[in-house]
Amino acid sequence: MTPTSFELTPSLATTLIFAVALLASHLLKFWLASRQIRHVARHRDAVPPAFASQITLAAHQKAADYTITKTRFGLLELSWSTAVTLVWTLLGGLHWLNLTLLDWLGAGLVQQVALLMAFIVINGLIDLPFTLYQTFRIEQRFGFNKTTFKLWLQDTVKSSLLGLAIGVPLIALVLWMMGATGPMWWLWTWGVWMGFNLLMLLIYPTWIAPIFNKFEPLQNPDIAQRAAALMQRSGFTSKGFFVMDGSRRSAHANAYFTGLGASKRVVFYDTLLSQLSPSEVEAVLAHELGHFKHRHISKRIVSMFALSLLGFALLGYLSSQAWFYTGLGVAPNIVGPNNALALLLFMVVLPFFGAFTGPVFARISRKHEFEADAYAVSQTNQNDLGNALLKLYQDNASTLTPDPVFVQFYYSHPPALERLGRMRHKALV
Repeated sequence: MTPTSFELTPSLATTLIFAVALLASHLLKFWLASRQIRHVARHRDAVPPAFASQITLAAHQKAADYTITKTRFGLLELSWSTAVTLVWTLLGGLHWLNLTLLDWLGAGLVQQVALLMAFIVINGLIDLPFTLYQTFRIEQRFGFNKTTFKLWLQDTVKSSLLGLAIGVPLIALVLWMMGATGPMWWLWTWGVWMGFNLLMLLIYPTWIAPIFNKFEPLQNPDIAQRAAALMQRSGFTSKGFFVMDGSRRSAHANAYFTGLGASKRVVFYDTLLSQLSPSEVEAVLAHELGHFKHRHISKRIVSMFALSLLGFALLGYLSSQAWFYTGLGVAPNIVGPNNALALLLFMVVLPFFGAFTGPVFARISRKHEFEADAYAVSQTNQNDLGNALLKLYQDNASTLTPDPVFVQFYYSHPPALERLGRMRHKALV
């Protein structure tokens, strides 16, 4: 008998590479989550000595339980999303959806738009039980959820209608450009995508955010005076200070800058103002200003531009290769465009390869947070920032004892012990 020869075709190689990346990504995330659960549970019964005088054991244990519960739930979501990805790709789900819409609508732009929108809607429905459980069971159990089902439903309807109003024209434009602008379509499409993102930065604060939340001018004269003085000596201008009704939906607290250029505004959650003293609010604001002083926002925008350009260039190459489709369980259309299929496959597959670059971006983000902290300490009282951070850690039930390896992969902000230790060291130098 003649032995059967084995040929590693580009299509088969694509399948194998994707399968390995999918499995490796799943195992890595599962291992990291398991480490986090064990580490937090092991340190649950004792407050770290550095915080023993400020954090009660009950608060520490609540943070541990909250972290463990969320992480365990995340493992369930991880397994489910991995299975859904396999169904969409190697098991033929996306292929079936494409053929079904081709039978209904025929080949063309309408079918391409319908394919993308149907995929988004189906995925949203698949994820819906997890969203509801997260909000109305986990967040509710730990006292963070303040939203009602009626308000949640209103938000869902608003966001869906907004997504249709903005997303459908944008998707149609992108798909049209992919087919009408020649081999360099990816460059032109990248330009449109970047222009859209910049436009959203401009219009989001004044046109979109108020659809979901109420924004009222800051009324506290002490905080307003401190904030204005801080902004002046920092050389920063904004359109104003606003308070957002975050307490309608959650007990979590935050403050942020939003907008671009003349549309920039400072937003405080009402929960933040109720938890912090005026001097502590000033310190938190100084931290946010530190990001602008160090040009972190500009650097992130430039990085986003560069990475998205590389992504579009890669998509431009892959979309013209038959093995890219067949290797991921989809037969490309013989008659009619495959642009929507290319976009969807790229969006489904890319996160599984991106999982291994997490430590790089997390490390950069933590470095930026240290720099913003250092600026805040130079502009305000170090104790105010430290006290504010501790209150926020406690009020948000953020664990004080995360697993160090988990931190390297996922934490965009430094853990409390490391962060406050760096602040104290800077103050002593």
